Amino acid sequence: MVATSATSSFFPLPSSSLDPTAKTTNKPTSTNFSGLSPTPNSGGRMKVKPNAQAPPKINGKRVGIPGSVEISKPDNEPAPRTFINQLPDWSMLLAAITTVFLAAEKQWMMLDWKPRRSDVIMDPFGLGRIVQDGLVFRQNFSIRSYEIGADRSASIETVMNHLQETALNHVKTAGLLGDGFGSTPEMVKKNLIWVVTRMQVVVDKYPTWGDVVEVDTWVSKSGKNGMRRDWLVRDGNTGEILTRASSVWVMMNKVTRRLSKIPEEVRGEIEPYFVDSDPVIAEDSRKLTKLDDKTADYVRSGLTPRWSDLDVNQHVNNVKYIGWILESAPVGMMESQKLKSMTLEYRRECGRDSVLQSLTAVSGCDVGNLGTGGVVECQHLLRLQDGAEVVRGRTEWSTKTSTTTWDITP
Repeated sequence: MVATSATSSFFPLPSSSLDPTAKTTNKPTSTNFSGLSPTPNSGGRMKVKPNAQAPPKINGKRVGIPGSVEISKPDNEPAPRTFINQLPDWSMLLAAITTVFLAAEKQWMMLDWKPRRSDVIMDPFGLGRIVQDGLVFRQNFSIRSYEIGADRSASIETVMNHLQETALNHVKTAGLLGDGFGSTPEMVKKNLIWVVTRMQVVVDKYPTWGDVVEVDTWVSKSGKNGMRRDWLVRDGNTGEILTRASSVWVMMNKVTRRLSKIPEEVRGEIEPYFVDSDPVIAEDSRKLTKLDDKTADYVRSGLTPRWSDLDVNQHVNNVKYIGWILESAPVGMMESQKLKSMTLEYRRECGRDSVLQSLTAVSGCDVGNLGTGGVVECQHLLRLQDGAEVVRGRTEWSTKTSTTTWDITP
């Protein structure tokens, strides 16, 4: 219609076609073909001028017009050049892309069959996986710049955070993570959560900035209503054991904040994952000493939790307690000694409005001459301002490679 309008603007049609009152007839309309004229040296082809009109159709069939000239197109004449027929063959391009992806997938699947170099770390993204018949969870961690101390090695808080992370990821990977902080679906129904009551840690060597550590964790039965969780931390490249840790956990009602027995429904969820093995650390049965203002060598008061110190159960994360305990340790000892082992007993939780005191007593050597070397033992107590105990602890320290003499006289 657009072509007809454009043509009619230069070559007016007969007036009968423009008369709206004219009646339609079945007779073919005579058309002026004066615009058609053969051109010399055209090989018999006809050149169509702008005032030529296409032959009419009746019932879908083309009808010849008396006196008209049939215009034919030679078979060997190429198709007109348009934008569409100049585009590349997209099917060939898609086939090439598909071939590349299939080849890449095949090579990726074959990686597990190739021998691995000793310095290549499995699980490079630290996502973790189940190993050893589905009973042990393994996860890798890279030591970041913000996880090291002044001596360029990882802090004890960094080590403890790795242990806690693998414990939660173990529960999640096993499909037992409910809507809670490490709670199973049945625990969520009964408002139960896990709380740690005892923790033992032995550090043989601290990783340094840029090192990759491999953490294994598993769970076992502990008494009638407890669960033991063990960890083994290795150097990701050499396999050297860096840290061993063992802990005991019990259940507490999230609403009443009282300890609870393990319900049979919950026991049925967790017992299939129990490993029948001895603790990775022999239990230290020595009694932890209760400190007070008279027996403590150092006291640090006014410790308060920040909002970031709370976990999803709205109580202070157990790793934060370790930092508070060491707040009262002498700075000189922290500079020249390294934490070798630690035993903690968690006795009470604290919330965001709590105000705490940290007490430390140095034993096993001369308090005024700790920098001469040897093993130093400290007793610790973290308590609320009203005197209620939160954590009792004992730490052992050994001399670092490079030492200096320092005075820790109170």
